[in-house]
Amino acid sequence: MVEWIQSDTLVDYDEALTFMETRAEAIAKGEAEECIWFLEHPPLYTAGTSAKREDLTDPDRFPVFEAKRGGQYTYHGPGQRVAYVMLDLNKRGKDIRAFVKQLETWVIATLAEFNLTGEIRDGRVGVWVSRDDKPLQVNGEKAEDKIAAIGIRLKKWVSFHGISVNVEPDLSHFDGIVPCGITEHGVTSLVDLGLPVTMDDVDVALRRQFEQVFGG
Repeated sequence: MVEWIQSDTLVDYDEALTFMETRAEAIAKGEAEECIWFLEHPPLYTAGTSAKREDLTDPDRFPVFEAKRGGQYTYHGPGQRVAYVMLDLNKRGKDIRAFVKQLETWVIATLAEFNLTGEIRDGRVGVWVSRDDKPLQVNGEKAEDKIAAIGIRLKKWVSFHGISVNVEPDLSHFDGIVPCGITEHGVTSLVDLGLPVTMDDVDVALRRQFEQVFGG
């Protein structure tokens, strides 16, 4: 069984990290159930293990936390659904690539519920959408914006950290970093794309598609 937790107030990053580490340890020992935690953070930046200092372009704008997850710099803040995923890969197959693929599939299937096509790009972490409403890039290809981030860590084959989907965050807050080290593409959200979607709508879709992709 997977326990679902939802926080209705903003959760401090240190508090979330402490919870995840403690819960992952308990799951590894067989003392707790797997867990998915839906929450929002106050505005902050997190630095993954591959973060480059020059990609933090406005270091004094918001607090910066060392996340110890994979990836580079990421923004979290109100209007963004963060889903922290504490799952036991000892029971789900010890295959990190397959697990990341499942997370990508989960996000893409969720976006599809809102008639939005999310895509994966080689060399670019996260989920992207094509922008037909923007000018073509200099190479003649369609513009693309990032709508979801993915970053995980494993401890004793139990995952923590997870995904974040931009529902209606303040997109200007991304200006203080180079998101995931990528300069030639932008960031978007469901509402920015003209979809009248609420956080509750996204939560329902995420939970429904999780059961489809991960089997409950």
